[in-house]
Amino acid sequence: MENTNVNPLLQISEITLQYYPKVKASSRPRITSSADAANLFRQSWDDGNIELLEQFKVMFLNRANKVIGILKISQGGIAGTVADPKLIFAAALKSGACGLILAHNHPSGNLTASQADINLTQKLCDGGKLLEVQVLDHIILTQESYYSFADEGLL
Repeated sequence: MENTNVNPLLQISEITLQYYPKVKASSRPRITSSADAANLFRQSWDDGNIELLEQFKVMFLNRANKVIGILKISQGGIAGTVADPKLIFAAALKSGACGLILAHNHPSGNLTASQADINLTQKLCDGGKLLEVQVLDHIILTQESYYSFADEGLL
């Protein structure tokens, strides 16, 4: 028989914050340029998908610009994907990141940033300022090259 005398305030889920680094800090790669970030993102991209499906990933960095990790935020279709700022910043805060680099691919091979790309980047930069997690760059990847918002002065 079910106990109906249980306090309803005690029937809640517990929330925990946990981060389990698998790599020693001294072994983590350090990002010093957009080329470093683009190369590392390209190595982490799902095989064969860079020209097939659009994906959005985030690289989290510590204060010394050493990579804490890379997280795939979303995967869409040929023409787009959705990046939820709440998921991005939840992961940044959980990992203790001081900075982050955004990346998504354009399966078409076009390196031009869309207005939606620019708007999302600005929104995330604004959120990062509030949370003291700096958006350092947003990289658009293709199979052959990349476009850096930071290099183009768009941040």
